[in-house]
Amino acid sequence: METDSSKPAFKRILLKLSGEALMGPTEYGIHSRTVESICSQIKKIKDYGVEIGLVVGGGNIFRGVHASERGMDRVVGDNIGMLATVMNSLALMDMLEKMGIYTRVMSAVRIEAFAETYIRRRAVRHLEKGRLVIFAAGTGNPYFSTDTAASLRAMEINAELFIKATSVDGVYSADPKKDSSAVFFPKLSYMDILTRELKVIDSTAVSLLMGSKIPLRIINLTREGNLERVILGEDIGTLVTRKGQE
Repeated sequence: METDSSKPAFKRILLKLSGEALMGPTEYGIHSRTVESICSQIKKIKDYGVEIGLVVGGGNIFRGVHASERGMDRVVGDNIGMLATVMNSLALMDMLEKMGIYTRVMSAVRIEAFAETYIRRRAVRHLEKGRLVIFAAGTGNPYFSTDTAASLRAMEINAELFIKATSVDGVYSADPKKDSSAVFFPKLSYMDILTRELKVIDSTAVSLLMGSKIPLRIINLTREGNLERVILGEDIGTLVTRKGQE
């Protein structure tokens, strides 16, 4: 892809962060310096005029699936997990606004004291006005992951690209941190993810994206500058589309 290095290749994106990304070197919770580093990267792409929707998980605080495995009712566990995403969203909002980025948190569940209730048209209007929108509380329903919520929001706001930020350089045939023979995939199709059973994004999210024209790019957010490079059109990480390598 030939690009103008000074101009963004995308007007509107959906960025998905894991809750664990906010932990930094700690084992639990929110690490303020790590949040600051992530928000600094987001600010760089916002300064290009890119419209940004953001979804963050809650795994640094609570995981409903793990709680259900220990005997907690799955619905209750997922509800607690949704609240964890709200906490993470508020932490990101606070840091982003300190950096001068007008930010709105929109929740899929009614929690007006802390966040706006999600309404698609209002969210799009926020984006058009240059505000960054953080979509909290998943889809508002148990049994659905934040990957699925991010895929849904990407489609609803007509994002041109869905970026999933991870701690590895893209998609591999196995965990490269544990298997030195793991093969890197620069390009894949959504069907490849399903048939190869690659654990990079859940199958419900993949099914949604297969019906859209939105490409997914999986990148390593821990490498400074990667997010900006993607926005400027560089081919890094793994690109997932409906056709893949065809």
